[in-house]
Amino acid sequence: MEAQDGARVRNEEVPPQNQDLSFLLPAVTAFLSEYGWYAAFACVGVYLLLQHLRKNRSTDSQSSPVSTSSQDPDSVVRRQAALEASRRRMQEEQDTRAAELRERQQRLEEDKRRQKIEMWDSMKEGKSYKGKAQQSTEEATSSSSLRPKTDKKPLRNSGYSPLSGDGGGTCSWRPGRRGPSAGG
Repeated sequence: MEAQDGARVRNEEVPPQNQDLSFLLPAVTAFLSEYGWYAAFACVGVYLLLQHLRKNRSTDSQSSPVSTSSQDPDSVVRRQAALEASRRRMQEEQDTRAAELRERQQRLEEDKRRQKIEMWDSMKEGKSYKGKAQQSTEEATSSSSLRPKTDKKPLRNSGYSPLSGDGGGTCSWRPGRRGPSAGG
């Protein structure tokens, strides 16, 4: 039965059939067998991305509970002035530390230069330039000798040899008997 414009008209006698989704099963199975791991990794990636974005959004909402447009302009100016003052104070502290470090380095360099000059002068006079170094090491050893040394008993006598077999007292190792076991 055709209509006047050539289109087919549905047959009124055949009831419409419910189509289920069984026609999708082969396509979905083929897709998962081909790209299953990629799909799993993509799902995990999307989940992690959503968690990250949710965390960022929650921290943003916690950091600024009141919108900037509703804040008092005087409080903003006071906060900025306090921030600037604290930055200035920290910068001054850093500058003083840097100056102290510079002075200390200059003193060390001056001491090194003075020692080199003294060593050179002593070498010209024919003295040993190691004299200063030996004196400084003697001072270091004398400062360490202030601690009393305790006389410790040696762990073993000087004639001990582990290969000799003696000196063990009652603890001596002897190899087992050769041959089959004497069990009957």
